[in-house]
Amino acid sequence: MQLILLSGLSGSGKSVALKALEDTGYFAVDNLPASLIAMLIDSIKASSEKVAISIDARTGDTVLTLPDTIKQLTASGIDCRVIFLEANDDALARRFSETRRPHPLADKIPGGMMACIKEERRMLADIAELGHRMDTSDVSPNALRGWIKDWLKVDRNRIALAFQSFGFKHGIPMDADLVFDARFLPNPYYDPVLRPLTGKDAPVKAFLQADLNVAHFVDDIASFLLRWLPSFMRDNRAALTIAIGCTGGQHRSVYIVEELAQRFGSEQQVLIRHRDLS
Repeated sequence: MQLILLSGLSGSGKSVALKALEDTGYFAVDNLPASLIAMLIDSIKASSEKVAISIDARTGDTVLTLPDTIKQLTASGIDCRVIFLEANDDALARRFSETRRPHPLADKIPGGMMACIKEERRMLADIAELGHRMDTSDVSPNALRGWIKDWLKVDRNRIALAFQSFGFKHGIPMDADLVFDARFLPNPYYDPVLRPLTGKDAPVKAFLQADLNVAHFVDDIASFLLRWLPSFMRDNRAALTIAIGCTGGQHRSVYIVEELAQRFGSEQQVLIRHRDLS
């Protein structure tokens, strides 16, 4: 059986992710107490080979038992994988405001929305380290569905390299393991012809390829990863997220992510994410 445990902060997109898993053939269960996972697995293992369960702060203190539950499931031969969704405070507060829904901890934690978000982060801190983290702060539902479907193709027995572009003006991705700053490189934004394009377009590529510093920067990042990737693999990491940032996340960071993904794609599992690409 393939079991995906979906967790994360309230408002981070778990409903969207769970529906994406259901659309790809998973038997999906929302808001199940961790203490009931083993019972559910026993009851449906004869009829369902792929199961996705969403677990979060709504289940109360049972969520704290999830690490032990995962160990027990893995020991019993279940192929158990964990996705943890998160977002920054502003994005979470905005989403609750837009939906006009109270935070699940609102009746337990005094002090308003931000106090609830802070407490939920504390409750789920250990779980966040158990699986593949995804920062959905500025990610559309369609993009998140794409991320989930791409992640499903990854062989869990091998490390996955997630190359992610972003704009510093929108904040550093919370799920980044390594961050490289490309803002010192020549910026196509200041060329009126190139401004509406992205780092995927040929004119922008030609602009950046004309500067040797861009090539050196890509080479240096690639060399760093080749040098240290074996150490990350020995640490039994499921994934390594390499975030490349420029000012707006449209040109330089997108180009560099595409270049790095092409270089490593023939030998490693590669995921491409352009967080701020419009």
